[in-house]
Amino acid sequence: MSTSPHQSRSGSQAVERAVAVLGCFEDGATELTISSVAARTGLPVSSAHRIAQALVRGGLLERGRDGYRIGTGLISLAVPPLVRLGADACAPQLYALAAGISITASLAVVRDGDAVTVFSARPPERFCDIQIPRSRQPAATSAMGRAVLAFTSPRQGRTARAPEPDLDRVRRRGFAVDATDPTVLAVAVPVFDATRRPWGAVGVQARRSRLTEPTVRRIVPAMQRTAALIARSAVSSPMRVEIDSR
Repeated sequence: MSTSPHQSRSGSQAVERAVAVLGCFEDGATELTISSVAARTGLPVSSAHRIAQALVRGGLLERGRDGYRIGTGLISLAVPPLVRLGADACAPQLYALAAGISITASLAVVRDGDAVTVFSARPPERFCDIQIPRSRQPAATSAMGRAVLAFTSPRQGRTARAPEPDLDRVRRRGFAVDATDPTVLAVAVPVFDATRRPWGAVGVQARRSRLTEPTVRRIVPAMQRTAALIARSAVSSPMRVEIDSR
């Protein structure tokens, strides 16, 4: 069956519009109303809604309480298929942690110099959007990234290296903290394989008013226990950290 030039143009335009809608989230926005999507793309609200619904059906977006957010299908495309398979096995432990500390618990791996969030488990209560980390963050400046880099051998290579005194502090404490945002605090612990090689990190983030120093001291042991459980459950899982050496 042949395709007319008009059909070809229409199909190309639909793809371009879908890309534009997904591009609305590039600045780290966690959830956008359809009006915000329309304003950012210049599309009519009806067109933006139709495209968003199609992306929801494809798993690239998902409905939130007040609008749309990046779907797990899109995040999955950012990491290797073998890593995605292992993330599912870690879900029970992450949900248990989230419920226990009432803060979203996330799992990330390091890839191409970034900490890539592969799974986030929300708590049954006291959830807010600020607890969801960005899908990709620079490994050298993010808590989950530095939790991995601090325990990674220099021989493995790194594209983005955090200052050594900072990494030494992470090694001594056993966890990393990202305090670059004046209103949000992020904390992360490494996940090791059987040879003590870090392949991922468990992290949480919340407003500083919630993640006070006493709270951090209280939840870090729970995070470390969860990381150990994930490590054991992933023994037969193909999850591995990927640190780009180019």
